[in-house]
Amino acid sequence: MPTKRLVPEPKQAQLGQDDGVLSKPLSFTRNGTFQISIFEDLHFGENAWDTWGPQQDINSVEVINKVLDKESPGLVVLNGDLITGENGFLENSTVYIDQIVQPFIERRLTWASTYGNHDHSFNISGEGILEREQRWPNARTNSMVPGRDAGVSNYYLPVYAAGCNELECAPELLLWFFDSRGGFYFQEHHPDGSQVGQPDWVDISVVRWFEQTNQRFVAKHGRNIPSLAFVHIPTEASQALQTEVGRDTVNRNYQPGINDDYPVAQQAQGWCADGRNDGTCTYGGQDVPFMKAIVSTPGLMAVFSGHDHGATWCYKWDKLVPGMTVAGTGVNLCFGQHSGYGGYGNWIRGSRQVSVDLRTLRENWEAKTWIRLESGDVVGSVSLNATYGNDWYPETPNNQTYCPTCDYSVKTPGPGSFQKKVRPVRRRI
Repeated sequence: MPTKRLVPEPKQAQLGQDDGVLSKPLSFTRNGTFQISIFEDLHFGENAWDTWGPQQDINSVEVINKVLDKESPGLVVLNGDLITGENGFLENSTVYIDQIVQPFIERRLTWASTYGNHDHSFNISGEGILEREQRWPNARTNSMVPGRDAGVSNYYLPVYAAGCNELECAPELLLWFFDSRGGFYFQEHHPDGSQVGQPDWVDISVVRWFEQTNQRFVAKHGRNIPSLAFVHIPTEASQALQTEVGRDTVNRNYQPGINDDYPVAQQAQGWCADGRNDGTCTYGGQDVPFMKAIVSTPGLMAVFSGHDHGATWCYKWDKLVPGMTVAGTGVNLCFGQHSGYGGYGNWIRGSRQVSVDLRTLRENWEAKTWIRLESGDVVGSVSLNATYGNDWYPETPNNQTYCPTCDYSVKTPGPGSFQKKVRPVRRRI
């Protein structure tokens, strides 16, 4: 019988100590810049009972360290699928969080998370992950929308000019975080023993909260505040844009990035419009309210997603794509880089970086972004500005990396609790 892998508890000397990291709100540097490092699809905790499982996690930590040795973000974002929950034990599945965040703790960096479909499973919940994250003083992950249907990681973080705070200044930038849910409900099963699938789109209650909260910011400060958004599973708009005229729609020089996941998997994939999830439908359209909210939010520059490990491009959504009912208004839809050695695919690991400058932010609502690879190289550097999509950039190489210390010759099935029947939810790992 496989044994439970125990990850060390957080160091007690660090618990509850702020060290100044959280005593102030997020802010731009005195040079007027603010940078974010996005890690996504880390997929910790796979096959802890085989030697290669823990080795994957060790190598994923090494990816984080290599990136952060080169970059100096003001915030780290963990954009979903932190843990492969299907492989988790009920008693200790969330302790992988401690291993994931150790590089941030060591560098006194602060972070914020969204949760993905694999973070919601029979033996792990978003609530449990949030509780584990909040044991660390550096965590800014929050939950602002109550209710079972809302998910967990729905919240915002304001970013102020250097030396300012909410009592003195309006935010210069808003960061929105959304839980696209998916996976399975924690410790719930149908009468036949199969696990209960959770809808995989941003819930309407969250959409209403987003719209109302943003309107309050506008009313209070008398202007639209530039913003960025993070959600693990992309919307239907990403797939529609990607496939509009075939594989070459995403151009290697105008939307540089890997485009191997074709088509990308989107929110509400596999669901029916009437709410059934029985494998008879391809897409239910339940993400339409969220898409409408995205395109009707002035100043929202980009939405960053993960989930599709073989997609790393950005595309400007500025029109009505055939087959859709929601027209884009210029928001950029971006994927990051598969960061972990867990999860499917061998694309070189890395982390998308996002940088905004107060001078261009106030005038033009634009951001710069690039991907820092575990090799140290930078690829896919673009400016998300008014002419993005018309500007020429170098092609992103499609390189592969393999776990250097993993022996995959032995793959042991998990405990019986992992072998229960599950009803179809998604095709993506």
